[in-house]
Amino acid sequence: MRRVGTVARHDGSPAEVLAAFLRLGCTSFGGPVAHLGYFRAELVERRRWVDEALYADIVALCQFLPGPASSQVGITLGLLRAGLPGALAAWLGFTLPSALLMLGFAYGLAHGAEFARSNWLHGLMIVAVAVVAQAVWGMATRLCPDRPRISVAVLAALLALAAPGASGQLGGIALGGLAGLLLPREAAAPAAESGLHYGPPRAVGAGLLATFFVLLAGLPLLASATGSHALALLDRFYRAGALVFGGGHVVLPLLQGATVPPGWVSNDAFLAGYGAAQALPGPLFSFATYLGAAMVPPPNGWAGGVLCLIAIYLPSALLLPGILPFWGALRRRAGAQAALRGVNAAVVGLLVAALYTPVWTSAIGAPRDFGLGLLAFLLLAVWRLPPWSVVAFAALAAGVVL
Repeated sequence: MRRVGTVARHDGSPAEVLAAFLRLGCTSFGGPVAHLGYFRAELVERRRWVDEALYADIVALCQFLPGPASSQVGITLGLLRAGLPGALAAWLGFTLPSALLMLGFAYGLAHGAEFARSNWLHGLMIVAVAVVAQAVWGMATRLCPDRPRISVAVLAALLALAAPGASGQLGGIALGGLAGLLLPREAAAPAAESGLHYGPPRAVGAGLLATFFVLLAGLPLLASATGSHALALLDRFYRAGALVFGGGHVVLPLLQGATVPPGWVSNDAFLAGYGAAQALPGPLFSFATYLGAAMVPPPNGWAGGVLCLIAIYLPSALLLPGILPFWGALRRRAGAQAALRGVNAAVVGLLVAALYTPVWTSAIGAPRDFGLGLLAFLLLAVWRLPPWSVVAFAALAAGVVL
């Protein structure tokens, strides 16, 4: 991509973008932060699609928005490289490998009761404890470096535990944003002018943002009025994609609250699928494909998987092009930066709550479960082994020992 003034000229093709992101979708293990490293190595250093400054600006934008940060970075890179077709190609290439694998896992789980009760699946549930614990540890050291933000994290965790489901998550995020505005602000140099100028006209961006909020408010009413299970799925997965800050593991409690309490997916099946998702490359949001396919009421199977996958990414498809025309001015506001710091601290608290329930309470029931989880945490956090290898080890160990 080259810029003349503030106009972006696309230098690539959708086929080129699809090929690059399909490769990344098959090889990018390790979660959102690792994905950003893969993107930088492949697209900044090797292919030189964008420079370091523009890449940093894209990452800052996607960390500011709710939703899957690494997927949003990929979509934006595809947009800059080949326009709207490139954005679609980037999302499809990065998401398709893990989505297909999760769909296959759901079919295996749904068609074999013995398979669903096997010890190795219990091992996947145990390793989910270690993965979330590692996420809590890593994010806490970076996002809660002082006593005020540690306090915000603890209060957000208490709120999420006291009010399970979406209300607790929303309350924790709101608490974090408000606390960020009220707490003493860090001294910082003014943000530089954004190098990210590509986007639709402001009127179009405003329309997309309005559509985002109309769907967020209107889908629950429409689903309730019609009684349609398909609309209920669209509503709950859209809401999960729209309200999760931090991406990745933070979506776990929102999806658990959306699917397990109504009986659409059993808690054991939920955690087994979440554990399996840790072994896969690509975005964790592909877990939505598994949940849609594993549903008890229809639409389920491949149709349910596709519906839930599209629904959880739809907010990003509206927010990214909607916010681009306004991002340069917004990111320079001290208030927005302060609120974001508080929201990030609250995200850590939400992860702490998710670590306890449903992850810990459903997976750790005996000393040997705790021992296997502790060993998995050691391999992930201390020895820095790839998550897929730790997942494979835990599944094998559970099959032999448990």
